[in-house]
Amino acid sequence: MALTTSPAPPPPAKSASQPAAIAELRDELYSVAVLKSVSSVLGWDEQVNLRPAGAEHRAEQLAVMAGLTHARSTSDELADLIAAAEEVRLDEDDPQRAVVREARRGYERATKLPRDLVEEMSRVTLLAQQAWVSARRNETFETFRPHLARVVELKREEADAVGSPTGRRYDALLDDYEPGMTSAQVDAVFAPLADSLSELVGSLEGIEAPSTEVMEREYSVRAQRELCRFAAESIGFDLNAGRIDEAAHPFCSGFGPGDCRLTTRYSRDLLSQGLYGTLHEAGHGLYEQGLPPEHFGTALGEACSLGIHESQSRLWENFVGRTAEFWQFLMPTVKRLFPSVSSGTTVDQYVEAANVVRRSFIRVEADEVTYNLHVILRYELERELIDGDLKPADVPGRWNERFRELLHLDVPSDSQGCLQDVHWSAGLIGYFPTYTLGNLYAAQLMETIRETFPDLDRDIAAGRFAKLLDWLRTNIHEHGQRYAAPELVELATGKPPSSQPLDAYLTAKVETLRTRSA
Repeated sequence: MALTTSPAPPPPAKSASQPAAIAELRDELYSVAVLKSVSSVLGWDEQVNLRPAGAEHRAEQLAVMAGLTHARSTSDELADLIAAAEEVRLDEDDPQRAVVREARRGYERATKLPRDLVEEMSRVTLLAQQAWVSARRNETFETFRPHLARVVELKREEADAVGSPTGRRYDALLDDYEPGMTSAQVDAVFAPLADSLSELVGSLEGIEAPSTEVMEREYSVRAQRELCRFAAESIGFDLNAGRIDEAAHPFCSGFGPGDCRLTTRYSRDLLSQGLYGTLHEAGHGLYEQGLPPEHFGTALGEACSLGIHESQSRLWENFVGRTAEFWQFLMPTVKRLFPSVSSGTTVDQYVEAANVVRRSFIRVEADEVTYNLHVILRYELERELIDGDLKPADVPGRWNERFRELLHLDVPSDSQGCLQDVHWSAGLIGYFPTYTLGNLYAAQLMETIRETFPDLDRDIAAGRFAKLLDWLRTNIHEHGQRYAAPELVELATGKPPSSQPLDAYLTAKVETLRTRSA
């Protein structure tokens, strides 16, 4: 597939009609964003390339960068620029209002955080991530426990410094990922969702699950890399403006225009791990590459929220990547790359294996129905950690207990339990609810997309993804943070966010499994 040449990162967008105060604010925001992107490159390199012996020095590098960025983000100069921009009279529909609004929001949050706390958080989380990798590999939670305890302590300090209108520490952290969202609102969604999902999973009791054997054969990792690269590039990820590497936990890093990097992980005996991990991260990458480059550093060039970000990754991973039509498109490449392994296999075998519903231990490999139960578990535990109701030392026991209640499985090891995710070591507490919010948003967006493009399945089967991607670019990506997440979803779909599309989608999936087994 031919690659297009991506433009060099542009400077902040300016126009003759742009008020001087707005232009000056954008210039400063651009400089701050460049500093942040330097730290992001160091963080990416730490997870992809850095050897353990270099962790201490890298922690110091990142701490210094965090301090410099914090100083620039809380400077009197920036405060003056924001104040001057707020004096400019802008039309109600002027997108620059979002630039000023979010600049004020970011400044207020940043100034509440002491510089030494910001630097310490950067230092501690890098070392915690290194300790997590080792603990996960060696099944030694106790070696990770003091790092987790320190991260939780610092996140509590952050929550206390930032504060929340609700008075709950956790809400102050959640707001950083899903602006305006509170734990009470999350609870209102998650409680009934947990009940309905448990009922759906329970309805499959006694029904023989489709075989997943076709995914569990020995697939060459070298060929898997080529398959995943092909899949990511096919759906629109620009590999001339990005790359795909390997890490202990898949992630996507958007450093700025022209530089978005994905990581995934491969298993020789589980094709779906690398493929769906790549599609998930490529969905994030498409969002990053779809943000207007001329607005880099401002709210108009930033993702709306982590929930919206997750809607993009889950949409491509699941609502596209698990369809029969996608496997029709992918099958010739699978046959070419794995001729002996895939000999005699059919599209239906791969589709059934990709859509099986069964309880499992690993979140990133979980099916769509049980996946949200994994998220709910993590949300409950991290909220208990921040509220002080759960001690870090008690995490494994509490995890195993709650996992048994939600998924009716006994966790065999901490690597398949509380040590499987990187988020807590990285200080990303408050992040987990956005995965399920992303599923809700993705289902609603896809419902509208299918109504808009009745021939979508035919396009997917033919490997034509441009119409779908263009719709997302127009309705989601290009708006940046101009609208809050609920408002953006309503603008895109004509309806306020609702769990109904996800409920209907998952119910239909389970009904299909019942029908096939009848």
